[in-house]
Amino acid sequence: MVYFPAVLVSLIAIPVALATRQFNVTVGANNQLLYDPPFIHADEGDIVNFIFNPKNHTVTQSAFETPCDPLYGGYDSGFVPVDAGAPPKVLWFRVPHASEPIWFHCQQTGHCGQGMVFAINPPAEPSPKSFNAFRNLAIATSGAGRSTSYNAPPSSSKASLIPYYEVAPMNYKIIVGADGKLEYTPANIKAKIYDTVTFEFRPKNHTVTQSSFESPCKSLAESTNGYQTGFKSGFMPVAADATTFPTFTVKVMDDKPIWGYCGQVNHCASGMVFAINAPETGPNTFGAFLDAAKKTAKTT
Repeated sequence: MVYFPAVLVSLIAIPVALATRQFNVTVGANNQLLYDPPFIHADEGDIVNFIFNPKNHTVTQSAFETPCDPLYGGYDSGFVPVDAGAPPKVLWFRVPHASEPIWFHCQQTGHCGQGMVFAINPPAEPSPKSFNAFRNLAIATSGAGRSTSYNAPPSSSKASLIPYYEVAPMNYKIIVGADGKLEYTPANIKAKIYDTVTFEFRPKNHTVTQSSFESPCKSLAESTNGYQTGFKSGFMPVAADATTFPTFTVKVMDDKPIWGYCGQVNHCASGMVFAINAPETGPNTFGAFLDAAKKTAKTT
């Protein structure tokens, strides 16, 4: 998992994960054969949400020289049919690099030849490889590329054509110490891979520290003798009259349970713990974790 305290942004270089941006690109809105905006400038790791509107379009990677021909081994959403009157469908794409332009087109018959193309990080005008040059080439060739139809590669390599498109990642907020209570609110949530969880600290002085189910009130680094590091926000003092609040964000990188607690004296033993993706049944539920944390008050 990736973690980063927003409070430190002004003091250190911003981590890549913190700088991640999201771009919304509509596909075929209002029955127009367009991506809107037609191009963007993004950094590695940024996310592009392709919002598919009614009819049946694709987002298919190509090369500048053959704008309407699928790039072998490139990214391809496949056809995304959306019925008239139905809500849009959203697929997301994580920008793999920013070192050179990435070109796309719609694979539906005739669409690319009418200028339905898209680019990430195209050179600016008057470069011969600007976005306008790419679109003009698509129109000039009437959509013709090396082939007039999409020829899939052998089945053994077909998987390489499918990028990791899924529902766009979500960000969940957990309030730390709301209304002076020794609680995380909510204390138990479900999140998917690539989702983020932002902890917002309220007055007093709390932490967000990863632990384990077996040792709820010890940092993961301590309970594993340094074998695992885990995340640790450090203490986040917040004045009683504060109007802005520091945050600490964790990025979920797998579907395993994440356990955590507040490192302030006696707070964990008072039940100030949280969990992400705790099992709902069995011995390792959030309730069992909370009970185990409270029992440490009798042993310390």
